[in-house]
Amino acid sequence: MPSVPYPLAFAAVAILALAVSPHAQDTSSPRAQDTSSPRAQDTSERPAWQEHGIKPQSPDSPFGEVVSGLYFRSKETQAMQADDFNNPGFLAVEQGEDLWSKVDGAAGKSCASCHNEAATAMKGVAAAYPKWNGKLGKPVNLEQRINICRSGALKAEPWAFGSPELTAMTTYIRNQSRGMPVAVKVDGPMTPWFDRGKALYYQRNGQLDLACASCHEKNHGKYLRADFLSQGQSNGFPVYRLRDQRLVPLHERMEGCMQDVRATPYKPLSDEFLALETYVAWRGLGLPVETPAVRN
Repeated sequence: MPSVPYPLAFAAVAILALAVSPHAQDTSSPRAQDTSSPRAQDTSERPAWQEHGIKPQSPDSPFGEVVSGLYFRSKETQAMQADDFNNPGFLAVEQGEDLWSKVDGAAGKSCASCHNEAATAMKGVAAAYPKWNGKLGKPVNLEQRINICRSGALKAEPWAFGSPELTAMTTYIRNQSRGMPVAVKVDGPMTPWFDRGKALYYQRNGQLDLACASCHEKNHGKYLRADFLSQGQSNGFPVYRLRDQRLVPLHERMEGCMQDVRATPYKPLSDEFLALETYVAWRGLGLPVETPAVRN
């Protein structure tokens, strides 16, 4: 990657500094600890994300507390996610349930033909993805695993990334693991992919010269313009984004982040995003699967 000219890099730092809210400051400062002012007493605008996390499962975790993105959202958004009748992502769960039993392809089969009831066969499965695939000699994520089944067992056309069908099926299968802990494996043949994902996470990109870690590690719990930065956990994906009024897959969100820093994004389902997905899932080990989560 070519180096960023000094004036441009300086401007990027200035933009980040100005964008972070002035009242998202170090709580150790006297001003931050002053609870006598009306501003300090009014905490309604800032989500109380502290003490909602879990202890990291790895001593190498960059966090003292691993917190789901749910707790960086407003109470209203949290309530929407918790109510299955009010959570708009459940429309995709219902669509996925219909697709599970739908016969498709030359083999005359459906997902249910091989796996029977999803509630039993798929329980806990998605929590372990991305997962090593010995036949391919590389890891695959859940979208890829679904299409492998379609091409193989069903003799059907793979669904395109981002299509309503693939997103709905991914959401439906991940929903069968809701409440179960993220349990991705990063040892053995997965290690090089984990290492690659970690390098990508800390790699600065684009005209703004920012990395994933610039927002989600160094500045989580602060405002970036109107957005309250989370740790960037992936345990809720696909997530229903209120801004987009639809479910968004993880690789699409990663693509959007790269576009936001004025970088040329990797392609969804590329090896780069697959490695990054593996590393990000590791950062959230032990967090409960929340799919379909609701976010801004």
